[in-house]
Amino acid sequence: MGSEMEPLLLAWSYFRRRKFQLCADLCTQMLEKSPYDQAAWILKARALTEMVYVDEIDVDQEGIAEIILDENAIAQVPRPGTSLKIPGTNQTGGPSPAVRPVTQAGRPITGFLRPSTQSGRPGTMEQAIRTPRTAYTARPITSSSGRFVRLGTALFEYIFHHENDVKTALDLAALSTEHSQYKDWWWKVQIGKCYYRLGMYREAEKQFKSALKQQEMVDTFLYLAKVYVSLDQPVTALNLFKQGLDKFPGEVTLLCGIARIYEEMNNMSSASEYYKEVLKQDSTHVEAIACIGSNHFYSDQPEIALRFYRRLLQMGVYNCQLLNNLGLCCFYAQQYDMTLTSFERALSLAENEEEAADVWYNLGHVAVGIGDASLAHQCFRLALVNNNSHAEAYNNLAVLEMRKGHVEQIGDLQRSYVAARKSEAAFPDHVDTQHLITQLRQHFAML
Repeated sequence: MGSEMEPLLLAWSYFRRRKFQLCADLCTQMLEKSPYDQAAWILKARALTEMVYVDEIDVDQEGIAEIILDENAIAQVPRPGTSLKIPGTNQTGGPSPAVRPVTQAGRPITGFLRPSTQSGRPGTMEQAIRTPRTAYTARPITSSSGRFVRLGTALFEYIFHHENDVKTALDLAALSTEHSQYKDWWWKVQIGKCYYRLGMYREAEKQFKSALKQQEMVDTFLYLAKVYVSLDQPVTALNLFKQGLDKFPGEVTLLCGIARIYEEMNNMSSASEYYKEVLKQDSTHVEAIACIGSNHFYSDQPEIALRFYRRLLQMGVYNCQLLNNLGLCCFYAQQYDMTLTSFERALSLAENEEEAADVWYNLGHVAVGIGDASLAHQCFRLALVNNNSHAEAYNNLAVLEMRKGHVEQIGDLQRSYVAARKSEAAFPDHVDTQHLITQLRQHFAML
């Protein structure tokens, strides 16, 4: 029993247990003794790749280059329901912004934080400078695990993910495609990924379409749909997803992709239907449960939303956001005994100041609901202590100060009128804004 395990098997064991650094170090020791050991090279390249591996299907974080140097032209006045980037064209039966909050781009805030939603869209310069390598995803490894790993494929993934050298990876993929006489669909997909990362969407589209002709794979459908979303063609992406469902009936990732696009287009009824289809195939799909629960909450059904969030709690999801939502659902469902307990647990689980600020902001809403203005004032103040750029907390503090008669702390009337007109342009049907503009005009007429 004194014999030790063979180094290559031990390194593979480290890799399977996701101890990638130990695996890479052991492979380095083996390569010092045998520099031409291909198995050790492949395993080391895969271990180094897995340390920074990001599933390209889920990651759609716009960097500063995509924001400033975007040369893709989109229609200035698109038809309703055909654009994701022009706000105000997607009002297809969803709740109004008075009920469900929206992002700066005009999209409704989803029930599940994903790359490319409000967390992925850069709001500051620091977020914009981040590369997609800083993001993570819960999806399992896709096309890289569905192929027998050779030295060429391991080398490509090492260059693409670990070194983040897209141009060299593209050259390698092009040479490999030429060597395979343009008959290997996998290399065409990798070329498409490189083109997508470089912002060459039309070239990426050609590669993904060519790969689909040779071999129909779920990942290729997802990559191609991602290209169409980047080109602001959601209807084309929806049609592509439905073609994929004809080939792969009941595929959860395709159903979820359709639901996401409908949700971004503010078509909540269709999004909920597809999320329910997802749950029929996978009853533990966290994103579908969270989004359906969020939709019920904003549809004035907090009791039903509470059932979905409790289901997530039973599944082992235990974080600040979930308990924050549970506290709101309990309050609006008049289960007051659980409201403060949920918010206390949410505060204890807050990982950063932004999360704590959101909890205090919601506690301020609870205080307003029970009529305690002083408690609401303190909660909104605490929200600003944790996050000094929390615009909603500033707005609600101004409302409380106005009710107390402290008009001098709010600002001058002219700036208020300008802000109200901007609010009216963004959301013409907002009753409170129209009422405020009427009051300001009456005040100006008396001057």
